[in-house]
Amino acid sequence: MVNTDNGGNVRVQSLFSCNILLVGFMGTGKSTISSYLVKALGVEEIDTDRLIEQREGRSIANIFETDGEAYFRRCETQLLVELQKRKNLIISCGGGMALQDENVRLMKETGKIVLLTARPETIYERVKDSRDRPLLNHNMNVEFIAGLLEKRRPKYLKAADIIIDTDGRDVSDICEELIEKVAGSTK
Repeated sequence: MVNTDNGGNVRVQSLFSCNILLVGFMGTGKSTISSYLVKALGVEEIDTDRLIEQREGRSIANIFETDGEAYFRRCETQLLVELQKRKNLIISCGGGMALQDENVRLMKETGKIVLLTARPETIYERVKDSRDRPLLNHNMNVEFIAGLLEKRRPKYLKAADIIIDTDGRDVSDICEELIEKVAGSTK
């Protein structure tokens, strides 16, 4: 287990001084892991999708519908440029952020990219009741998820500094592995 200070938080600066960027397909656990890490490490969390929604004053689904995916992807890139100036953040990235080479370059300059993975069946179980996934609208099934995941896999793997499988695992176990791997990769 990772040593903590008197408040229960890990001494982040003694482990690593970079940002942790969580990437992966929707439903792999990015938001859940991010929230847990923020509590465990006592650092700030940035959820890129939520921040873009706040700035735009509308949902991602509405952005896709009104201005298209390309506009949304430009918003992601601009946000990554801004985040380069900050350290010790947990950044939960939208599922498509790591698909663009420019974004991957910016992420690698910003911190360590941690790819969270899960099987299509697991992803389906986690997202099946969500209405906030524009790419799955009218395609909420394991087969579609598996196909889209397979198309994205090479880009995700190319971007990743660290890969962690989230299937059937406890959040604390996943986070402990993540902290150990990030700390080991920054020495």
